[in-house]
Amino acid sequence: MSFLRQLLTVIFLSAGTVYSQSNIIISGYVKDIANGEALGGATVFIEELNVSNQSNSYGFYSLSMPAGTYNITVSYTGFEDTKGVYTFKENTTVNFELSKNVITLEGVVIKAKRKDNQVEKVEMSSNSLGIGAIKKIPALLGEVDIVRSVQLLPGVSTVGEGASGFNVRGGGIDQNLILLDEAPVFNSSHLFGFFSIFNPDAVRDVKLLKGGIPANYGGRLSSTLDVKMKEGNNKKFQGTGGIGLIFSRLAFEGPIIKNKASFIVAARRSYIDVLAKPFLTKNKNLKDAKFNFYDLTAKVNYIIDSRNKVFISAYSGRDVFGAPGAQFDWGNTTATLRWNHLFNRKIFANTSAYYSRFDYKLGFGTGNSTFKWISNISNYSIKQDYTYYLNQKNTLTFGFLSTYYNFWPGRATFTDQDRSNSFGLPNKYAWENALYAENEQKVSKKLTVRYGLRFSSFSNVGKGTYYGYRFDEPGQRGTVTDTFNYKSGEFFKTYFNPEPRFSANYKLNEKSSVKLSYNRMAQYLHLISNTAASVPLDVWTPSTPNIKPQLADQIAVGYFKNFGTNQDYEISTEVYYKDMQHQIDYVNAANLLLNENLEGELLSGRGRAYGLELFIKKNTGKITGWISYTLAKSERKVNGISNNEWYANRYDRRHNLNIIASYELNSKVSFAANFVFASGTPTNLPNTKYSFQGIQGIPQNASGLRNNVRIKPYDRLDISATIQCKKRTKFEAEWVFGVYNVYNRRNAFSLYGRNDPNNQYVSQIIKYSVVGHFIPSATYNFKF
Repeated sequence: MSFLRQLLTVIFLSAGTVYSQSNIIISGYVKDIANGEALGGATVFIEELNVSNQSNSYGFYSLSMPAGTYNITVSYTGFEDTKGVYTFKENTTVNFELSKNVITLEGVVIKAKRKDNQVEKVEMSSNSLGIGAIKKIPALLGEVDIVRSVQLLPGVSTVGEGASGFNVRGGGIDQNLILLDEAPVFNSSHLFGFFSIFNPDAVRDVKLLKGGIPANYGGRLSSTLDVKMKEGNNKKFQGTGGIGLIFSRLAFEGPIIKNKASFIVAARRSYIDVLAKPFLTKNKNLKDAKFNFYDLTAKVNYIIDSRNKVFISAYSGRDVFGAPGAQFDWGNTTATLRWNHLFNRKIFANTSAYYSRFDYKLGFGTGNSTFKWISNISNYSIKQDYTYYLNQKNTLTFGFLSTYYNFWPGRATFTDQDRSNSFGLPNKYAWENALYAENEQKVSKKLTVRYGLRFSSFSNVGKGTYYGYRFDEPGQRGTVTDTFNYKSGEFFKTYFNPEPRFSANYKLNEKSSVKLSYNRMAQYLHLISNTAASVPLDVWTPSTPNIKPQLADQIAVGYFKNFGTNQDYEISTEVYYKDMQHQIDYVNAANLLLNENLEGELLSGRGRAYGLELFIKKNTGKITGWISYTLAKSERKVNGISNNEWYANRYDRRHNLNIIASYELNSKVSFAANFVFASGTPTNLPNTKYSFQGIQGIPQNASGLRNNVRIKPYDRLDISATIQCKKRTKFEAEWVFGVYNVYNRRNAFSLYGRNDPNNQYVSQIIKYSVVGHFIPSATYNFKF
């Protein structure tokens, strides 16, 4: 806390000096001329002063300078750059509206080269994906998917098809903070991990942060995936949609009040059950089967005046899979209210209040007997972020976050004729808070640094019952020794963690730079799961007196270079090392479901992950795309597991190679392809069996090693062709034809064993392939 006060004091004192100078301020917003969407991350560059400012996620920028005449360049990825000559005598508001073909400014317009944003910015270990780039990537069944696109970036992997989420630099899926308009998403998958919950027609842009994470983000160890929804076209009504083999989608957007208020509504619904029904009618157990998912995304925004703007966005989605006698469904709900307020030309504030919930239900029934199980996690949050543009060399960000959690581990109900019996685990409650302050400082023409601190706390709140445990032997199940009861609203365990952040960028020349970053992250939520499968029968639990918060310290160093006539190519190389504390693993044969003494099944240890990431990207021309390669290692060390030695983490992949390319034959026809190769992931498989008290063939690992077997390497080639239909006055359409897994590679997702018919004490390895076949697809996309 004292560091935060000192940091703010030093920076505000420097601001006082700035106000004494005769500088003026130009500020405003950068937007898309076609629809009024804010362009966050656009660069506004003053040539004579060699200073620049990036617009924030709401498109706002602010620059301080002496009065005079300047050449100003505005650039944004995917849009043409421009150069205009401006004369300023006093504080001025300048709003830029950019076009993908033409940039309109009030001044002399000169076409300019794209700024070397990758080289200029202090940020590293990050990737931004525009929705246009994502739509060029060949997709499963022709359906564009946000998370599958993210999995093609360096440092990102997945344990295989049929697994939800993604893994970043050796971390688990729960160690990624996934945000949809600032609201956290606890499960990002549809259809058991084959699709994500994000409707591409409603998404504006996607940003992945893997290291050097700014202080305004926190709560997870490995990464932040920040997904921003579209605001809605505030100039004209339009619709988009698509009809595919597995689901269809439709979106509408337009002005409520032209140039003042707008909306967007987007919906998707799969029809797997409809297509499969004719083939299931002969089976009485499957003729009424349900196999579908749906989601609805909506957003409204309203400009109150030149200083105030409000946004309301929401998401609701669900998966339903079942047949007579069994049903399983799960879903997410989020809602976000945001208020942008401009105090003056130098201080921008955003206040957010949001709600998020994830739940799943499981049911079985035969005759008069039924079994039902439900579990969920929800949170309510308020967050306030400030950006203070102090001067040409300093930009301060600061704010706070407060979140209240409600964990419902699960409740089961048995019904047999007229009798019903319910049992379950009590709710758990917690409160997480964080304060942060950070400054980005241009030390010289070559050196820029960003330094700050996030200070977080996490408190368990009653009503609740917690147990004390004794672990007689390392790696063995704990024995309950004490019981502690807490009243409603009583705080009984609080953790505090300072989380320093630092990043630096040193420009070697106009085309290349080296960067360094360090960050400490604290995570107070834990996903309890002993499987990599996407079936979300997992339990979220808070840090407690027995479960310490996870901590990670990561350092990364990188080299970045752009080259080509118009900076057509960009290359980056990064090496990183991440040290992790209080990583959770499980005792052998752990009982994780509806277990009142769950914490006795958990073990805690260390983790480490390190690697090399290479990224080459071509941005312009008929052929565009990227190549990413990752060489990495991820390990854990827990007393009582694998002879107390380091062992491979479940998410460890030594090699990951992704090649993505698109080719525009002409204005109507384009082709795309991507190739994926990944080393096999480790898993557990008994390598022998033993007999005990007359019971024969009990499986075990004779070596005592965790994750003792590796699945074979994964590889896949996908291709697609996009054909534009003849344009009409108010209607555009295209056909997308694709093939997923062109050469029919049968990739194994997991391994399981069965008895060797010739020797009951030996297990055989059986490969289980989730999607191992050649899958053609066709999708019809339209816009009106």
